[in-house]
Amino acid sequence: MIRAAIRAPDHAWLRPWRFLAIQGEKRTALGSILESGLIGRNPNADASAREKARKSSFRAPLVLVVITRLSEHPKVPFVEQRMSAACAAHAILFAAQALNYAGVWRTGDAAFDRSVMTGLGLGTDEEIAGFIYLGTPNGPAKTIPTLDPDDFLSHW
Repeated sequence: MIRAAIRAPDHAWLRPWRFLAIQGEKRTALGSILESGLIGRNPNADASAREKARKSSFRAPLVLVVITRLSEHPKVPFVEQRMSAACAAHAILFAAQALNYAGVWRTGDAAFDRSVMTGLGLGTDEEIAGFIYLGTPNGPAKTIPTLDPDDFLSHW
């Protein structure tokens, strides 16, 4: 999955991504960081919301944090670096599916919370592109609506 991710489009070969694997009991520490972040954003969060934040790290046996590492570059703006990290995250999900694993990409307020980033050891030049929850499928795949490509394609 990481091999697929590191083949993401990458202008100037900046490699503006890295990945943090969190599994086993380390998910308890992640849950504490997520709960602390919630309390920092909302000091009045009730017990239910706090528990949900704390337990969210146990949605899957492996949580991959996709991290965007931003570098000043005269030809590669930050938006391109963020898009590259997003492509890397998407490649992980495709690879997971090809390997018969299930994956979900989540963001939410915690992904944009600097205290969560600091708790995970990210530098000031880094940010979270997403949390990818990975495991084995649990039941049938979620039904998604059929989309007509013509609804999204126009010709100039």
